Amino acid sequence: MLEPDATVRVSPHEDPPTSFGPDALQILTTEHWSLLAARSLVYTEAMSRTSIFVAALTGSVVALALVAQADDFGSGFVAFALVLLPVVYFLGVVTIARLAQVNRENRLWVQGMNRIRNAYLQLAPELEPYFVTSRYDDEAEILRSSLAAQRPLTRMQPFISAPGVVAVIDSVVEGAIAGIAGVGLDLGVVGALAVGAVFFLLSMAFFAFWARGQVGRVPTGLDPMFPSPERPS
Repeated sequence: MLEPDATVRVSPHEDPPTSFGPDALQILTTEHWSLLAARSLVYTEAMSRTSIFVAALTGSVVALALVAQADDFGSGFVAFALVLLPVVYFLGVVTIARLAQVNRENRLWVQGMNRIRNAYLQLAPELEPYFVTSRYDDEAEILRSSLAAQRPLTRMQPFISAPGVVAVIDSVVEGAIAGIAGVGLDLGVVGALAVGAVFFLLSMAFFAFWARGQVGRVPTGLDPMFPSPERPS
């Protein structure tokens, strides 16, 4: 259905001449809706994984409060906390890792929708002024088609996104683990708070370093077919 003429040489920044069959529009529309459904499932899973982590943390805090009331913050409370909270921290780490995978999947769906939008505009070029998302499928245009890329991002953006929120909460859990361990080692209140603060910062640094290595370095796996034209500086 979508067969470019092999005898025509095309510039890498121009759309290849394409002849569409009579069923092309219906096929493209069906695929577009399939990608929209996939994006919806991606967002649903992201929110579900985040909710599972928050629910697990909430239940752990309630359990710790009950044990603390029964044991008066004694050795039993310390032992229980050092068993329970590392599990919660692990759940937070894998939640962030899964959210990163979900974001990569979402980039793939957006790239596919950009390609389909390019085909729409080949069928009806006069409709281009009415499209607010990109028709090109390179990395820059994938970001342009995303929600956040349509407006300037704030310096707080890493903490506004779901992975950033989970990273901060999980780092607090790590700090609590270290602080409770400090209490168990008789470091005193000040010593326990200092140890907890250090481990909180170390955890945040770990997540920030890991996220920096992920942003913009994990392609969708598909080479751009319709790269954006070069714009004058």
